[in-house]
This record gives sequence, C-alpha cells and structure tokens, in this order.
Amino acid sequence: MAEIIQKDGTWTFDGDALHLTPGRDKSVSLLRKTLGELTVPLGALAGISFEQGKKSGRLKLRLREGADPLLQATGGKLAEPNDPYQLAVDSDRYGVAEYFVDEIRNALLLDQVPATAVDRYLLPGPSVPLSVSAGDGTASFDGERVRLDWNWKTEEAKAAAGPRTLYLADIQSVEWHPAVGLENGCLRFTVRNAPTKAPPKYDPNSVELWGFKKDPLMALVAAAVQARLPHPSAASPEDRVPTPSNSPAQDAEPPTEPDHDALLRRLRELGELHKSGILTDEEFTLAKQAILKRL
Repeated sequence: MAEIIQKDGTWTFDGDALHLTPGRDKSVSLLRKTLGELTVPLGALAGISFEQGKKSGRLKLRLREGADPLLQATGGKLAEPNDPYQLAVDSDRYGVAEYFVDEIRNALLLDQVPATAVDRYLLPGPSVPLSVSAGDGTASFDGERVRLDWNWKTEEAKAAAGPRTLYLADIQSVEWHPAVGLENGCLRFTVRNAPTKAPPKYDPNSVELWGFKKDPLMALVAAAVQARLPHPSAASPEDRVPTPSNSPAQDAEPPTEPDHDALLRRLRELGELHKSGILTDEEFTLAKQAILKRL
C-alpha cells in the first residue's frame, strides 16, 4: 500500500483503487469537503503526474475520458482548488510523492490499463438527495427529479412561473459553467423537445451563477444528474437493443486475477520492451519488481 498525507488531503493506493480524502485545513475548497472521500478504481485512471515547485508541488491524476460524471458535467472547467484529482504536496514530501507516482504507474503497466475512453461511468457521482443554493435559485435532486426554486434575486419573468420540476426522463443533458470575468456562469438543463437559446438569466431550466463561494457546489448537482443519464458514448434510445436477462453478457463471470503463467508472459514482454529501448532501465526495474511481488 502507498499513502501520502498532507494538509490538503490524504491519498491512499491499495493496489486496486485510489482513495482520495480531502483535508480539514481551511484552505481546502468547499466543493472538495462537500464531495468527501472518493474511491477511484485503477481501471478509471489514464495516468498520474507530479509537478515540483520551490515551496510546494502538486500530484495530478488523469482519468480516462468518460469515466467520471463530475468531469463529464463540468467539461474540465473546475478551477485547480476545486479539482478533487489534484493534491498540493509540501516540499519535504517530494520523495513520498515520487514513490506514490511510481507505484501507480507500475500498477497501470502491470494491469495493462489502457488510457483510452470508456463507454460507462466507473465512478458513481455524488450521492443524493442533494440540494444547493447559489446564484438566483436552489437546485435539488433526489435521484428521479430536479426541482428549481427561485429567490428574490431571480429575474421576474423567470420567477413568474414559480418553482420548476424536471423529471430525469425528460432531461437530455446537463452542464455547469463557472463565472469567468464579467461573464456569469450557470447550471443548465436541456429538456427534450424544448430547446431554448435564452440566456440563463431568463431560462427557467437554468440557475444563473455570479461567481460566489457556493457556485462550485452546483457542479455536484450537475454530476449527480449526469451519472444517471445515458453515457455519452451510448447509442440513442431508438438504437439501443435491450439485453435479455439470460444473455451471455449478464451471465459471464468477471475476469479472474492474472495467474502464474500470465505473469511470466508479462515479464517476458517487459524484457522485450526493455531490450528494444521502449522502456528505460529504471522503468523496467520498477515494473519487474511489481510483477515479482505478484508471483
């Protein structure tokens, strides 16, 4: 097991998954504290890096495209302090961070985890029920329906119709945008058969955000809804074919752990990659040690 403990949080790797726990320091963002501990399966990772600075460094996880509903809903727009897949590291812990990176990379190499996109979410998204008040309204989600309630700051034309209830089956997509400069952000739901080009200020299916502290929490509502919508890679409902209950896809057993012969084959493959110059001496040694531990 590999572990790094910092004021910013604690990351632990048990060989199968990473457990990311936000710290309690006042510098830790409200979004990360509200989101709580995340468990990231090894198969959801595309890579890991460590960037050193003079006073502090930063560990960064790169997830496979389509693996996390939070990243899907926010489109890479989460600011660095709100990104749960980054960890600030003090300079006196650089050695631990580098060891942590080596352990993850060795595991990815050993398990031959591809960096390609996935066709289903590998993380569950935020738990529900969930309710957040920010900007011109409150967004609540119970797993089946979204309710939008307006406040005294809501544009009159938008608030006149009263609270808005959107059923999950009617939601085509959801997106979150932060406020940037003079441009306001929003939490926007696209409803089937009801397209609109109205700005969030007037759109009854959007909450307008003005760049205040609680704005990022709306990203959690977006992620919780996104996790329950069809995966972006899935076919349209018209093209989707139901899987029979007795189909091989459901009856198939999960893949077993690599056996002794498979590990030996992998060791030979690594030797060939090293011999051909694809793997450096250091990379080959680390990968070989990881395999020998499994034998």
